[in-house]
Amino acid sequence: MRRVNGLATVGRALTCGGAVEKRLAQAALMSTCSSSSSNSHILSQKLADRLGLSRPSLVRRVAGTMLFSVAASSLAQDALAKEKPRSEKFLPKEVVLYQYEACPFCNKVKAFLDYYNIPYKIVEVNPISKKEIKWSDYKKVPILKVDGEQMVDSSDIINKLFHRINPDSSIPDGEEKKWLEWVDNHLVHVLSPNIYRSTSEALESFDYITTHGNFSFTERLVAKYAGAAAMYFVSKKLKKKHNITDERAALYEAAETWVDALNGRHYLAGGSKPNLADLAVFGVLRPIWYLTSGKDMVEHTRISEWYGRMENAVGESARIK
Repeated sequence: MRRVNGLATVGRALTCGGAVEKRLAQAALMSTCSSSSSNSHILSQKLADRLGLSRPSLVRRVAGTMLFSVAASSLAQDALAKEKPRSEKFLPKEVVLYQYEACPFCNKVKAFLDYYNIPYKIVEVNPISKKEIKWSDYKKVPILKVDGEQMVDSSDIINKLFHRINPDSSIPDGEEKKWLEWVDNHLVHVLSPNIYRSTSEALESFDYITTHGNFSFTERLVAKYAGAAAMYFVSKKLKKKHNITDERAALYEAAETWVDALNGRHYLAGGSKPNLADLAVFGVLRPIWYLTSGKDMVEHTRISEWYGRMENAVGESARIK
């Protein structure tokens, strides 16, 4: 694993560094592979002549230092991306999220809570009876209770929390606002027709939901089969409503549209940290990532590199178990 990580780090150096740095990184790479000792000696001799250094061994030492520097720089960037934001202005005593495990809107809220390291409890709502939210006049999920205050609608929840964490910040606009609206108005509508595309995929999804939820054995069976059957037919209506002819093609197109929007940047806003749009896209994609639809998306699009970066940035769940 260390060798693989080292090679990946040098690969980044070869694509991002200057000409001399590239040659030094190449020498370092050659010197780390035991099967390339003769090639390494030849390369070191050529580099010594090219760089005006007296001994090939000196090149190897310089190259080794270069490799260490590149690796250290990469690790520092990774650490920065993983650093959890902190806020002394928003420290709630209790946060409770009422959710469905596979709900994209619920996962959008969880991605925000995880990234900002806000501890929260989960109440899994039975999708058939919804008995867990009978206390509320709002009959959809997510519902977030913050110290007893009810918040509803994923976008409103995130906006309220964001401004409590960052009271001096302005409302997202421009590119960030555009892609936040794209998530709610387009991306989420592509997911259900894919998650419940066939009876087998619908059962796969509800098996995941009921396995992670707080259901009795009987409730799990009812929720799995009744829920899967219901959502299979609902997904067909959603497909027609949103003019989707090919579910997978629409999913792949959405993923590619997002990658194109990044335009080579690590995150939408550039820099070393994701913004709200990054978190929203990551959140709604997270529940399908290990389902059949998510695996197909990874295989047929370029989104996995950004998604892996987001996994590192968001870090471990802040959920209280």
